[in-house]
Amino acid sequence: MEKRITLVTGASKGIGRATCKALAAAGHHVIAIARSKKALELLDDEIRAEGGSMTLIPFDMKDAPAFEALGQAIAQKFGRIDGLIGNAGVLGNIGPLQAGGERQFNETIDVNLSANWRLIRVMDPLLRRSDSPRALFITSGVVPRPRAFWGPYQASKAGLEALVYAWADENEQTSLNVNLFDPGATRTDMRADAMPGEDPMTLPSPEKVAAHIVPMLEASETRTKARVNVSDLL
Repeated sequence: MEKRITLVTGASKGIGRATCKALAAAGHHVIAIARSKKALELLDDEIRAEGGSMTLIPFDMKDAPAFEALGQAIAQKFGRIDGLIGNAGVLGNIGPLQAGGERQFNETIDVNLSANWRLIRVMDPLLRRSDSPRALFITSGVVPRPRAFWGPYQASKAGLEALVYAWADENEQTSLNVNLFDPGATRTDMRADAMPGEDPMTLPSPEKVAAHIVPMLEASETRTKARVNVSDLL
């Protein structure tokens, strides 16, 4: 395939969905991953109606054994990927640390941190087959500005940043560029769950944020180990 092939997790809604559409409009073939098959099919219809191309893969980021099969399937179909966006995430419990249950805590760490490690393991060989591989992971402003009641979520995102910085350093002498992207407050369902009293119309749309993500997946992107904050770009 002559197009750049870019994989996006958490593709069914919010920033992930908007990024898939923006990537397709920019000429990428998008591999969209999310749990909801119906939502992916709707996205596929929209992208194809606009002249883009997409492969949809219903997938649960909590299904650890399935990652190996995911990597093998993509390798067999495409042989490589050029871009990777680790966007899937869960908010988890917002409240005092002692009030949260162990199951919910473990799920937050698993989806936001461990699943991205699994993703790196299976996608690293496919990225190395690209002439200009790019990887980007969605982080949060709670990492540099931790706050009360957000413990599990901010712990998972802080761990993600440490993981991504390590991978970036490991690839300092390769063509793989690895970066972080902080979208800030965005008009998404997750934001509404976290801040129920906030007027969503005061926030940037996912589409506006996605417009700044796409350039970081292009071959022309030269940064690596960067933490890009969208508030500096808007």
